Amino acid sequence: MLAGSILQRLVQSRDKEASGRTPLNFGVYYKNTLVALCHALEDAVLATQTSPLIVTAFQKGKWYLQEAERYKDLAATADKIVIMAVPDSGFRAHETSQQDNVSLVDIDADDPVSEEWHLMIMGSSYSAMVLCQELTEEEYGPGGLPENDLERKFYGFWTFDPKLVSQTISIAANHIGRYDKALKQDLRDRLKRIDAGASSKTGEVGNVVMRVVDYLQGGDRQIKPNESFQFAGALSQNLESNELQAYLRMAQLADLADPSNPLGAAEVASLSELMGQFLDLPVWQMQRLRLASLLHRIAPAQFDPQMVEEEGDHCPLNPGAQTLRILPRLRAVAQIIAHQHEWWNGEGQPAGLKGDGIPVESRVLGLVADFQHEVARLRYEAEGHDGEKGEIKADSQADLQKEIEERAPDAENEWQHVTDAFAACKAQAGDRWDPKLLEVLGFLVSGLQQGLSLPTIPLRMMMSAGLLNSEVADAWPEMTISTSAPSK
Repeated sequence: MLAGSILQRLVQSRDKEASGRTPLNFGVYYKNTLVALCHALEDAVLATQTSPLIVTAFQKGKWYLQEAERYKDLAATADKIVIMAVPDSGFRAHETSQQDNVSLVDIDADDPVSEEWHLMIMGSSYSAMVLCQELTEEEYGPGGLPENDLERKFYGFWTFDPKLVSQTISIAANHIGRYDKALKQDLRDRLKRIDAGASSKTGEVGNVVMRVVDYLQGGDRQIKPNESFQFAGALSQNLESNELQAYLRMAQLADLADPSNPLGAAEVASLSELMGQFLDLPVWQMQRLRLASLLHRIAPAQFDPQMVEEEGDHCPLNPGAQTLRILPRLRAVAQIIAHQHEWWNGEGQPAGLKGDGIPVESRVLGLVADFQHEVARLRYEAEGHDGEKGEIKADSQADLQKEIEERAPDAENEWQHVTDAFAACKAQAGDRWDPKLLEVLGFLVSGLQQGLSLPTIPLRMMMSAGLLNSEVADAWPEMTISTSAPSK
């Protein structure tokens, strides 16, 4: 990372203070991916009718001029827009730059921000951020710099976490202060007036994610027939990878917005993986079970008789799960999530499936999610809703595990939470839950009683582990499930 860059300063501040719960999921992005991603996040400002604070870095003024008309539209709704770039010819001449709520910052050519690509959007109902810096010529390796501009590579991350966005804008304001002290103070004042609470910024994210996926898919369609790209396959894969990342980031935000269970997705994913190993599930089932576990909180199944009647044999899903179906390779995952509320005795929803007629992944997810949520509820109630322990502040697996252990008043209470939650599940054996899966969960509970905390696979690892590559996706059998209730 470049010394003195905004990206480096953010990482340093988090290392010193452990100041955020969201891991920084770093990756390498081609410019074409960043263009599609930023356009989606920017256009969401217009679609959500919000008036956010926007801070952006364009590297050079010529790149800003290519987007100046877009920023003219954004200026009509934004509270304030600040644009950093090395000035080029016409940088200040465009009419967008003359808007009262648009400020241009002429950064020096040797300023590390001149090598960065940033977009920070901070509003009361919608926040998002892209924070990247371009690879150096040495980092490109033997192949050297790409010939096509859209094949340039950047290192960084993107997120919906409002507290992380707020923290980064504060760092950016300090950097801007070396050029314009009044603008630095103005940014700080505006930032203070915006509610950075995660719980107030989850409503719009589902629609934003659908927009992101649509824009990334549009970028992919432009690449495939274009012979001018030297690395067309890599560019396409980069776009497809970030389609999945969008859903994972939405799931991450759903956890952040729930102080009573801020580790829900990570703990359910870890427990589901252990269950799958006990059951000796094949790789393709483990892959989609892991994804369904990570995404289960953003698309809970809801039974709607009218929807069943209208859709016939199709799986009835609420809008959250339909969001997953936009990406073809997640359709099987959406069906797993939809049927997590089926009951072993056939009295569940949405399709009234019974016994082994319920997909095994749905049976595992339903049981594990119910168990984990009950443990979290008991733990939260034991803490007395004090609020302070509701926030997990960790950037490494070691720190995360330490904070998980500190959440419980003592080891005996944590053991009791796990025992009571399992007893509640066991009481529904043969009715709601598969008795065989309860036996497997019993083995896991015995192990948990030794460690006294639920295992957690960090989402940072999940987001970089190739959760859903095309080969595995193509190998998955289609799940065709009738919505007619079986006879008892």
